[in-house]
Amino acid sequence: MHLFFEEDGSFKAGTVLAQAGNAYQVQLTTGRRTKIKASHSFFSFEQPSPAELVERAQAMVPELDPSFLWEVAPEGDFIYADLAKEYWGGEEGPVEKAALLWALHGNPVYFYRKGRGGYRRAPADILAKALEALEKKRRLEEQKKAWVREMVGGSLPEVIARQAMPLLIRPDKNGIEWKALSDAASERRQTPLRMLLELGGIQSPWRWHVDSFYAQNFPQGRGFPADLPKPPADDWSRFPLADVRAFSIDDSDTTEVDDAASVEHLGDGRTRVGIHIAAPALGILRDDPLDRAARARMSTVYAPGLKTTMLPEEWIKAFSLDEGRPVPCLSLYVTVDDETLSVEKTETRIERVSVVRNLRYDKIDAFVTEEAIEAGTLDIEFADEICWLWRFARKLLRNREEERGRPEPTGRIDWYFALEGEGEDAVIRVRGRRRGAPLDLLVAELMILANSTWGLWLEEHGTAGIYRSQRMGRVRMSTTPGPHDGLGVIRYAWSTSPLRRYVDLVNQRQMISVVLGEAPVYLGNDSDLFTIVSQFDNLYTLYGDFQTRMERYWSLRWILQENLQIIEAIVVKGDLVRIEGLPFMQRVPGLPEDLERGRKVELRILGCDLVDLIMDSRLVRVLDESASAEEEAAIEEALEEEAAAAGETPENDGGNGDSEMPGSPAV
Repeated sequence: MHLFFEEDGSFKAGTVLAQAGNAYQVQLTTGRRTKIKASHSFFSFEQPSPAELVERAQAMVPELDPSFLWEVAPEGDFIYADLAKEYWGGEEGPVEKAALLWALHGNPVYFYRKGRGGYRRAPADILAKALEALEKKRRLEEQKKAWVREMVGGSLPEVIARQAMPLLIRPDKNGIEWKALSDAASERRQTPLRMLLELGGIQSPWRWHVDSFYAQNFPQGRGFPADLPKPPADDWSRFPLADVRAFSIDDSDTTEVDDAASVEHLGDGRTRVGIHIAAPALGILRDDPLDRAARARMSTVYAPGLKTTMLPEEWIKAFSLDEGRPVPCLSLYVTVDDETLSVEKTETRIERVSVVRNLRYDKIDAFVTEEAIEAGTLDIEFADEICWLWRFARKLLRNREEERGRPEPTGRIDWYFALEGEGEDAVIRVRGRRRGAPLDLLVAELMILANSTWGLWLEEHGTAGIYRSQRMGRVRMSTTPGPHDGLGVIRYAWSTSPLRRYVDLVNQRQMISVVLGEAPVYLGNDSDLFTIVSQFDNLYTLYGDFQTRMERYWSLRWILQENLQIIEAIVVKGDLVRIEGLPFMQRVPGLPEDLERGRKVELRILGCDLVDLIMDSRLVRVLDESASAEEEAAIEEALEEEAAAAGETPENDGGNGDSEMPGSPAV
């Protein structure tokens, strides 16, 4: 005897080997044996064999039109056997009954299951909607297959081309467009990105890196809303005009001049240094529309050839310390003993400052050397002030080095790109600026002095602020004051770039309230402060990653532009190397494990992947020379950068981060 039964939701047939009460031991057509309850059996049969029944019944199923079965099925609940008898006129056999069961079970749109072997017709109106949905699904499936055929054949459907970027960065995995893209990429054995690049949906790797970043982080576009308020028509004459000869030092393409300096010899063995910071917080009030726009961005975005400002251009112009016009400033005056160069006292003022000259790094940096300063032969505007500030900066650096317990890495070359032309077709020039060079050092130390002084000053006045601290090798930003071991300062609060960093703008609001004797804009328990810290950390990290990614892109483009086949590198750790003359680190599989840090190697360039930003290279030979002291500084920072990416070690807060020098870490 044979049984047709249900097991694990599937219909099967098998031969009964034994029966014990209401249970059967059955051998399936596959040879497997199983125990079946009588309640799970539909019917028994003698002929044909189970294997033949399954084969013949499944072959008959396509002949059973579900719409016709639905029409002839009785109203209400019915048993499959009754419909089989009606359909075949009482001449149904085991094959017919099995086929009907498969047909009913395989068409849940037409028939609802009501117990084992029982069914009910779907209501006509519901059936009509379900059939319409099935037809729509069928058409979509056909459309998807047509798109897949086009893409596999090398042509990009217009609908896919229009959605190329959203499909890659915010895909609807249930959408037909994504499914078609994914299926076609699988057939071509490519990633969706590489297929779209090949088919022209994404114009180039450069467009992918840039457009994907802005699409994700600036979904409303890079511009500002048209209805933002204009800068206040205020001459700020209620604040005194400072009697100083101030100057700034920035690159020629700098538009956000945040800081300037002045030097006044008091004639009693003391000198007063002024650090003057643009004061946009006087005009940008908490929670006004412009403040919300700046807070959404949190920082100016920098990358080679690209800059997206935190503030609209007209607001930058209103508060930038451009030469020849009085601008409101928050000034820190530092009185210094001329003999010891020690700081005697500090004072914070709100005033107007008219910068005499915006000096430009790229115009004067080559002249401002240690040798020229020591020999007294520096012949540029503000030479005396620069020479005095350089000596003061060296004293500040020594003080910090004593506090931190180790010397500051200096001599590293910060490589950056000067692009001639627009976009990806620009001609690439690689430029370098030595970390710790006189101009770099004096600006960096003045900014560190201001940020550390004002951080402690806010705490002493019991006013909340946002601090950067470093303990046990970890840098964190919080509203809780703490020392910054990496810089060797007691407190550190970013305050010197309010035109381009939102944290600095927040801290400036707090300092202005102290100077004016007003209630602070933010209290210590203000939830907004905690939210700002979290948002800033997240966005600032994203912006930094984007800058690094674009530096890698332009490094590879420069290698291709110069048609380099061989390049030198310095071993950083293991198989990680730093490419000579570029802001680029790369792992090179196959490097000897016993190569010490700082050893120079020669690599053969096999290819440059502008999508994944990887240089395929192989070791040619290990060179006899090792890294110089300056290169060792670069290696040390490279190790810190690698570990910082894993959240393990300190940032390097040295360098002129408050200028727009590409590649500079943030001070």
